[in-house]
Amino acid sequence: MRTEVNVGGLVLRTPITNASGVLEWSPEAIVRMVEAGAGGVVLKTTTKEYRAGYAQPRVVKVPGGWLVAVGLANPGADRVRSMIPELKKAAGRVPVIGSVAGTSVQEFVEVAGMLEEGGVDALELNLSCPHFKGGGLEMGQDPAVSYEVVKNVASVVKVPVIAKLGLSDKVLEVAVKSLEGGARALALINTIRSMKIDVYRKKPLLGNKHGGLGGESIHPIAVRVIYDVYKETKADIFGVGGVKDWETAVELMLAGAKAVQIGSALMDRGETVITEVLRGMEKFLWAEGFEDVREIVGLAHRE
Repeated sequence: MRTEVNVGGLVLRTPITNASGVLEWSPEAIVRMVEAGAGGVVLKTTTKEYRAGYAQPRVVKVPGGWLVAVGLANPGADRVRSMIPELKKAAGRVPVIGSVAGTSVQEFVEVAGMLEEGGVDALELNLSCPHFKGGGLEMGQDPAVSYEVVKNVASVVKVPVIAKLGLSDKVLEVAVKSLEGGARALALINTIRSMKIDVYRKKPLLGNKHGGLGGESIHPIAVRVIYDVYKETKADIFGVGGVKDWETAVELMLAGAKAVQIGSALMDRGETVITEVLRGMEKFLWAEGFEDVREIVGLAHRE
């Protein structure tokens, strides 16, 4: 059974990676991902300067997933650049994808360049974090701004650029403009802006009040967005949103995703979920008469 896929010029041995935000900054964490069968590993989002993140609590379990407002806590681009060679060594032949965020086009360009210098194999531009003030979804829901960010980054780096987009009324337009700007692939979708109130304290539960909802509750939304964007663009897509088993992974691929990213399920069950998804996917492909996982990409669009 062939499981290798090429997404935007990035060759993955399997169509499963983690979603940005759930992988710790350690070689040991990457080794566990690789041993579980990940085809690529995605680092946490990096900003130009160190970010301590938001006040606690930052992560809350809710029905159907997790509500998260970490605040893009990270060591800063200079420190991450120095960490990448060791992280790459831990990954072996499995590609390492850097994740970039900024509050301006110039910040995206600077951070992307630093991560490329460190040795990442691709760059995912986080244009959709729902709780990053001044950046994230505030920039990524504007097609013109998304185009400028992607265009400027793609013009100065040699590695593939992936635009990670979130839910908005203009997601299709933003996707088209990101591709026009030079994105080799898209990651659809990010968590969805949400909140939870503590009924006894009568206050928002998260330290940042608002956060991003991820998990199985957003899966049908991810299916719809991927289906619509693939129908119009035929782009290479990383499907993200509520992948918890082989069936939810296959559903995103049938909608048009070439590969899928797992986030909340990793928080729930650890790296074993990757192995379980891959084994289930292989059994499904065999039972349905497919010899190559690429055969199912976009198959739901058949008339």
